[in-house]
Amino acid sequence: MPLVLYVLALAVFAQGTSEFVLAGLLPDIANDLDISLGQAGLLTSAFAIGMALGAPVMAAAGRRLPPRWTMSGFLALFTVAHVVGAVAGSFGLLFATRVVSALANAGFLAVALSTVTHIVPPRMRARALAVILGGTTLALVAGVPAGALVGTALGWRATLWAIALVSLPALVAVLTATPTRTTPSGPAVPGRSLADELRTLRSAPVQVNIVLAVLVNAATFCSFTYLAAVADGPAGVNDTAVPLLLGGFGVGAFLGVTTAGRLADRNWPRVIAVCGPLLVLGWTLLAVTVASEPALWVLTPVLGALSFALGSTLIGRIMATATDAPAMSGSFATVAMNLGAVVGPVAGGIAIELTGVRGPLAASVVLAVLAVLLRRATRRATGERTPVPGPVG
Repeated sequence: MPLVLYVLALAVFAQGTSEFVLAGLLPDIANDLDISLGQAGLLTSAFAIGMALGAPVMAAAGRRLPPRWTMSGFLALFTVAHVVGAVAGSFGLLFATRVVSALANAGFLAVALSTVTHIVPPRMRARALAVILGGTTLALVAGVPAGALVGTALGWRATLWAIALVSLPALVAVLTATPTRTTPSGPAVPGRSLADELRTLRSAPVQVNIVLAVLVNAATFCSFTYLAAVADGPAGVNDTAVPLLLGGFGVGAFLGVTTAGRLADRNWPRVIAVCGPLLVLGWTLLAVTVASEPALWVLTPVLGALSFALGSTLIGRIMATATDAPAMSGSFATVAMNLGAVVGPVAGGIAIELTGVRGPLAASVVLAVLAVLLRRATRRATGERTPVPGPVG
């Protein structure tokens, strides 16, 4: 794999940490800024919504510029926003920095995903995308716990400073290692206008893969968002062990992304066909055995692996079926990921209010079932075929 992929993954690691870490620091932020916990919670919602809305806008704004300068600009803006946020004295200013950070993150990820499809051969694209998305899963495993520890020891502002510091070497690396131009190694569509690229969204395969990615990601974050509450419920997991449980989910997610990246280039239909039903079974088992602590410890990393293996494969399918949108395809994938990250916690919040801690798990079952049924109903309608295996290398 080209070195630049790992450079981009480092930047995605810093941005993924920023996206998720504030959830554990909201009480401190609320106390420091003298606001309610619910108002502080808007900071996490603003980031996810900014990611979903900002991806196509930012990708469109930078589509005619070299990827080195667009990604460097977005990462520089992301870093500055965290510095301002770290010294913010009001909720309004902090909220604004989260929106700006989300827009910069969305633009960076959209361009990074599109760039990947141009710097590796088609037979290696799923593996390359897995390297980039591995930055997000490592953020769950290491970045978020480390950020939470820094915030607990030194205050929430120190966490924002730390994210800015991690972003600086990533910015230098992107400036030096990212190509100023990309040469497509697969089907190229030169000279397409923005309207031409957006017209790709009319394609049935693209639409289906986007909806599938939204459903799977929503199922993932529906339960992951409330996993600490589930653990504190009937299973009675000790509070000090909850971070380890969340870390177990992150480890599973990293292994799932990595494994799927090695399989999905040639065997993506099998990955989807196997992981979808297994996710339905896994979320069902966890909902049924929610009072069993051993079951929670065993199923959590397994579900992390299955969720991210399937989710990353579907992101790869969005990119593969949107080749007529070489600059915008990454934004389509980014929107799908973040719509799921918005829909899932909302569905889980409603479910936990109505039925208790079992609710988010049941909602994840429903979302996963919808994804499996949609996949089966649309396989022929989309006209997709299993790709012919190519040479390995």
